[in-house]
Amino acid sequence: MKQEKWWIAWAAVLFMLVAVGTSWAEDEIVIGGCQPITGRFAFAGKHINEGLMDAVGYANEQGGAGGKRFRYLYQDTGYDLKRAVATFKQIMAQDTPVMMYGESTGQGKALSPEINDRYHVVYSSTSFSEELSDRKKNPYIFVGGSTYAQQFGILLKYIADHPKKKGVPPRVAFFYSDTEFGRDPIPYAREKAKELGIEVVAEEVTKVGAVDVTSQLLDLKRNKPDFCIFQGYVVSPIPAVITGAKDFGLDITFMGTFWAMSKMLIDKLGPDGDGYMGVMPYSYWYMDDVPMIQIIRAYNKKHHPDVTYRPNSYMQGWFTGMVFTKLAQMCVDRNLQVTGENLKDMIPKIRDWDTGGLAGVVSFKDTNATAMGKVYRAEGGKYIPASDWMYLD
Repeated sequence: MKQEKWWIAWAAVLFMLVAVGTSWAEDEIVIGGCQPITGRFAFAGKHINEGLMDAVGYANEQGGAGGKRFRYLYQDTGYDLKRAVATFKQIMAQDTPVMMYGESTGQGKALSPEINDRYHVVYSSTSFSEELSDRKKNPYIFVGGSTYAQQFGILLKYIADHPKKKGVPPRVAFFYSDTEFGRDPIPYAREKAKELGIEVVAEEVTKVGAVDVTSQLLDLKRNKPDFCIFQGYVVSPIPAVITGAKDFGLDITFMGTFWAMSKMLIDKLGPDGDGYMGVMPYSYWYMDDVPMIQIIRAYNKKHHPDVTYRPNSYMQGWFTGMVFTKLAQMCVDRNLQVTGENLKDMIPKIRDWDTGGLAGVVSFKDTNATAMGKVYRAEGGKYIPASDWMYLD
């Protein structure tokens, strides 16, 4: 009889523990991350991870989503595709997050069928791939900014509005790496240039990190573009191309998309960097008149007092964290459970969202990407706005 009472009492304790555990789980919104903190992408991955972590931390300081706190957990993938896929599946099995962050375009493409059919988790990543932003193919996946193609579109739109010679169609060269990263926006860019009356006079293709760019420089000298847009590089070979073009006496305005718009690049270029231009979906750390940058700097001063600068990769992580937490709040506001399925349905409902100047006014109306950005010009080691926020139709 005593043994029976003991088992009844023990069962009651177990029931209470399970109930409390369930309560805790229901009060948390779990976000997972497969982050490239080591490996050849670590220079950016660690900052993306910190930006996402800090955005989630800031959201918790503001009360979470309807009283539910966010819990961010991550694992390092070393920028290795097999490891990244395995890490994603491990985190999904152990922690069942409703939102996940990935390390690369390759990981997103490899996992997208299972994300759609099995996991039903909202997913974003380091990638600005056009394919991943296709809502019909990948309804659970969004790009934390404008896609590479959209960034090209913004630069071409700027070029069409600022020709070097009035009444003469601008002449443009595309300079890209022979990688998926480099080739991604080129078909769109060709069509967009034609639509805008821009003449594409050259396409220069190299390996990533190419050292010898002599043949490409000679081709630029022969074709005399007014503008040249880099894609698929972070630093090398951009400095060699820009300094080489100056040595040849070429009057070319060089431009880049997101990954070629870092402080690291213009620091490498030094005085040769002045006049370099490009597009960014976000504001920079030193733009302290921007309300969200003020919040970011205050959060860093409080939690990371030794930090004196955050790069554009950190801003990508922070903005993606803003989207994650906004989607959760939208579910709560509609009395919906915060599930991957419901979060996915909120993405196209983000309309005319004021991001406090970090990423302009954002809508995911027609695509799971923002289709907007700002053109900047490098001056004295900083990127200065050359345009207001620009939007593609």
